[in-house]
Amino acid sequence: MWLKPEEVLLKNALKLWVTQKSSCYFILQRRRGHGEGGGRFTGRLVGALDAVLDSNARVAPFRILLQVPGSQVYSPIACGELLNGSEVYWAIAIGATLEEINQHWEWLEQNLLHTLSVFDNKEDIASFVKGKIKALIAEETSSKLAEQEEEPEKFREALVKFEARFNFPEAEKLITYYSCCCWKGRVPRQGWLYLSVNHLCFYSFFLGKELKLIIPWVDVQKLERTSNVFMTDTIRITTHNKERDFSMFLNLDEVFKIMEQLADITLRRLLDNEIFELDPDLQEPTQITKRDLEARAQNEFFRAFFRLPRKEKLHEVIDCSLWTPFSRCHTAGRMFASDSYVCFASKEDGCCNVVLPLREVVSIEKMEDTSLLPNPIIISIRSKMAFQFIELKDRESLVENLLMRLKKVHANSPVHYDNLKNEDSSATMCGDQKFGALKLSQNGNKADKETSPLPNSEALIAIFHQSGTQSPDSRMSREQIKASLWSDHFVEYGRTVCMFRTEKIRKLVAMGIPESLRGKLWLLFSDAVTDLASHPGYYGSLVEESMGKCCLVTEEIERDLHRSLPEHPAFQNETGIAALRRVLTAYAHRNPKIGYCQSMNILASVLLLYAKEEEAFWLLVAVCERMLPDYFNHRVIGAQVDQSVFEELIRERLPELAEHMKDLSTLASISLSWFLTLFLSIMPLESAVNVVDCFFYDGIKAIFQLGLAVLEANAMELCSSKDDGQALMILSRFLDHVKNEESPRPPIGNHHTFFSDDQEPYPVTDIADLIRDSYEKFGDQSVELIEHMRCKHRIRVLQGHEDTTKQNVLRVVIPEVSIPPEDLEELYDLFKREHMISCYWEQTSPAFQHHDPNRPYAEQYLIDAQQFTNLYKLVSPWTCGAHTEILAERTFRLLDENMDHLIAFKGFAICLDIMYNGEMNEKIKLLYRLHLPPALTENDKDSQSPLKNPLLSTSRPLVFGKSNGDAIDYQKQLKQMLKDLAKEKDKTEKELPKMSQREFIQFCKTLYSMFHEDPEENDLYQAIATVTTLLLQIGEVGQRSSSSGSCSDECMDDVQTEASASTSDQDSVFADMGKIPQRYSQALSMTEGDWTVSLEHILASLLTEQSLVNFFEKPLDIKSKLENAKINQSSLRTNEMSRQSE
Repeated sequence: MWLKPEEVLLKNALKLWVTQKSSCYFILQRRRGHGEGGGRFTGRLVGALDAVLDSNARVAPFRILLQVPGSQVYSPIACGELLNGSEVYWAIAIGATLEEINQHWEWLEQNLLHTLSVFDNKEDIASFVKGKIKALIAEETSSKLAEQEEEPEKFREALVKFEARFNFPEAEKLITYYSCCCWKGRVPRQGWLYLSVNHLCFYSFFLGKELKLIIPWVDVQKLERTSNVFMTDTIRITTHNKERDFSMFLNLDEVFKIMEQLADITLRRLLDNEIFELDPDLQEPTQITKRDLEARAQNEFFRAFFRLPRKEKLHEVIDCSLWTPFSRCHTAGRMFASDSYVCFASKEDGCCNVVLPLREVVSIEKMEDTSLLPNPIIISIRSKMAFQFIELKDRESLVENLLMRLKKVHANSPVHYDNLKNEDSSATMCGDQKFGALKLSQNGNKADKETSPLPNSEALIAIFHQSGTQSPDSRMSREQIKASLWSDHFVEYGRTVCMFRTEKIRKLVAMGIPESLRGKLWLLFSDAVTDLASHPGYYGSLVEESMGKCCLVTEEIERDLHRSLPEHPAFQNETGIAALRRVLTAYAHRNPKIGYCQSMNILASVLLLYAKEEEAFWLLVAVCERMLPDYFNHRVIGAQVDQSVFEELIRERLPELAEHMKDLSTLASISLSWFLTLFLSIMPLESAVNVVDCFFYDGIKAIFQLGLAVLEANAMELCSSKDDGQALMILSRFLDHVKNEESPRPPIGNHHTFFSDDQEPYPVTDIADLIRDSYEKFGDQSVELIEHMRCKHRIRVLQGHEDTTKQNVLRVVIPEVSIPPEDLEELYDLFKREHMISCYWEQTSPAFQHHDPNRPYAEQYLIDAQQFTNLYKLVSPWTCGAHTEILAERTFRLLDENMDHLIAFKGFAICLDIMYNGEMNEKIKLLYRLHLPPALTENDKDSQSPLKNPLLSTSRPLVFGKSNGDAIDYQKQLKQMLKDLAKEKDKTEKELPKMSQREFIQFCKTLYSMFHEDPEENDLYQAIATVTTLLLQIGEVGQRSSSSGSCSDECMDDVQTEASASTSDQDSVFADMGKIPQRYSQALSMTEGDWTVSLEHILASLLTEQSLVNFFEKPLDIKSKLENAKINQSSLRTNEMSRQSE
């Protein structure tokens, strides 16, 4: 165990301890007298002394000491020999056994020994090691406490520190924490790693320096275990532009698994919400615990290993042994019990697996406990088989839970035994009655007859029987031999879904399933038979509901019907086409999230060849929803993930090929159809069905290993290929010549075409040989390994989609704006992060619905009014103090052209570009529009407030000052201005509506707020007061002209007369409203319909004041705003949520 570092004096201790191992920094010692046979006198004396001491005072026989070479405090050591020094060391670990202390020594060697050389100061080495050991002790203590109680005190302390250090809202649930080191260059920083539902955080305070890291899981692009010069095992987190290495964990495997789970859940929840459905226990992120994540990982493995429905929830995993009659012994393994299944997997991979649907179980009984059969239970199934499990811990509660779930399953899905009572179990090899024959309900049949032809009651291959022209007898004899082998196997291993699945059955499958059994065995291996038996009448009702309806999905199906195995006679007439139409349409109706995707037609057509129509439907359900998860959706995420996994397998298993083809994405794109259609689209049908046999038995593992075998067989040619086209030709030609000599059917040409200029016949490869090679050379890939690789590569694929979306959005927006591309990219990241933050902490937020990966790139991320306001505060240059939020709301309403209360990034970026880079007239036009409907509404927060500011005082003298102090004739200038505006008005394509007095008041208030804290604040206030007074009088001139019908020079004279009568005192700019001449006070109270000004009036007036021109034309730096926004974005939202909670 690790010890809190304590000093040890070695001056007189050498007689009591013997050095076993030593390094530059650590010594492993054994107590004299321990482990010695005869031993010397000193050893016997020390051993006797330890023996008579009280147990509490006894000394552990092994220990590890810390030493630092060259330190003034610590005694130097070299090559295991002590030199002269102060002889002071630090004890950091003790052990009762050599194995225990060696584990600590190995951990030190792997995690600390190489690291310490980076420190220059010897005292820093001692401080670092002691700090690390103390952190390990704290982590061990918290782990033990966590096992004893749900929320130990240590966890609560860590939670308080987490909240204080990172200032997240309460909704940011801390999952767990670990002591570790974060590498900054070559220097490790000892600290604490906090894993929460949305973030990975690290805190360190070492040698007077504080370090805080916050990495959102949604930003993680790669999560991997790696090593460097100093560390043998580290966890590397890769984000968009940084890599972070974490090491020196007490249990690195556990930490990495938790990280993988959190990254996977968060990324899929936020980026792949198209099809991802969380487990019920994980629906509420604020309630997720470390135990939930561990349970999810185990559940995912269970469902993947036995290929069970996603809804299955694992309840118990128990070590036990199962009686295997074929080997006449008990086989050690584990029992997995879920909602509807009891499964068994042997500890030796592939030795024996069993799947027992509770629907097939008749009884679960406890047997008498004996020394030979400890804690046994018997599970009996309908086909008169019984499974004996022994060595079950906590047998009583297990049986009780199993019986409860058994009762529930039978209540929800009653089992009918009418066909079983008088049926001989050996009468057929795999008869329907063994798993419950399914017939459509009477109502379903009746409806079907009225709306569509009756579903086929037998497989299409039986209806459209073809016989081979070459050696039919020999081919049939081979089929009979295979059928005989399977018959013998059924007798010994079982014939139902509950059969013992062993290596022997895998070899039979690899040889090719006899055509007479193929459809039935596909049903058993995929367990589609259980769905079939559990849903009587379901398919018929789906057909009834879906047929005759016309929509986009049905149009796509109709378009592909005649492209599905067009060379096969079954799909050259309406019988096969109609069956395929019913199956695909029914499935699209059942699962609208998937609907219909290309390649489903090819799969369904092959399933219809070997299975009855309703069986083919449930096989399609099993493939799409269980065996190839996430393959069949708009983005085919699952297939892309497996392509990425396949690339990694190529690098590992075919290194020479990977070295030659530096870019393996070419092979991945070529092999995409292999995975989507299970080789059916690129291999002769009679050969490809053997691949499908292996797929239904072994799952996706069979496709991976066969793909590797194909590449290996063509490795030499691929290495000599010059380009991608030649590589495609090599593989296409090879696959086109994979034959099945044992097929009883004649060869059927592929619907894909291959062109070759070669005159010599290409060598033929037998499918049986290819499959056998794939199992022998690449069959060691475990389900657990594949699932782990899928999890890792799913992160990369999802982030790849995000990068593609980002690049496409930027490509559209960059030509529209003057913001530099690198700044625009930062702005997009802020825009997207604002959406993510809403999803982090507001679980009921509609923000989840604002992200739709199926929409066009520019519309995949949308933000609402509150999110826009938050961003506006962070990045807009038009900050107006308390008025900023009101201006942000008006801007949002202006950009929301389609009135759906959402805006996309393009509109946001163009608006911001005007604020930063627009000409003065563009900026004024934007401000003008922000104070007209729809931006300004009757219910606007600020529109009804009276303007008490002296800004609108018309007592300001209408004389414009020049730099030399001279004055100009205002009357002439105003006349010329109006004439110029009239000309400009004629050029304008679309005239903006004029601004009423209420709208003008709000416009002035916004301008006044914008100048606050500007260095030229006083000059700007005086200038805007001048312009406002002028515009008020222009509005009155327009008002009089509208009443008289014309704008005469007399009106202008009146304006000038009033102006000359006013005082020229500069302080009159800030005069009280009560001092405004009565005439203008009356003007303010007139009806809004009479008083108006136009954009041209406002722009021309503003151009007369140089300080205003300078304000709107001065260059603005967006970079600094973006940098500050990145730092403050999360804290701004946290503070906002805190205020709302109060």
